Amino acid sequence: MRRIDLIVIHCSATRSDRRFSVEDLIACHDARFGFTAYHYYITRDGQMYQTRHENLPGAHARHYNQHSIGVCYEGGLTPEGCDADTRTREQKAALHALLKSLKVDYPNAVILGHRDLPGVRKECPCFDAKTEYQDL
Repeated sequence: MRRIDLIVIHCSATRSDRRFSVEDLIACHDARFGFTAYHYYITRDGQMYQTRHENLPGAHARHYNQHSIGVCYEGGLTPEGCDADTRTREQKAALHALLKSLKVDYPNAVILGHRDLPGVRKECPCFDAKTEYQDL
């Protein structure tokens, strides 16, 4: 079992008016990495998919993959392509439930956004995950 001390939230960096299904995510990551980079993916309708086993490192946060869980939600960009918190009510509920469950399994893990990691120069996940989930 891996030591997990981080749960890193991501967005798919896709436009909110276009679908990016779990199948799209898997195909994109298979082409790029040879496997799916995130452990969990939440689509706009709030459906949560486990896309990588928690015992396996992901490829979602350079220098942190060995000891983190990666969670991604579909979206993160406006229809015009600007960074934005595009989570639907269903995504917010599913994300909260997933994070609450992960904290039971990994009580010492810190929840933060990809942008909160040192050296990251993007807005992902396009909201302040560290503050929003500080009480979990």
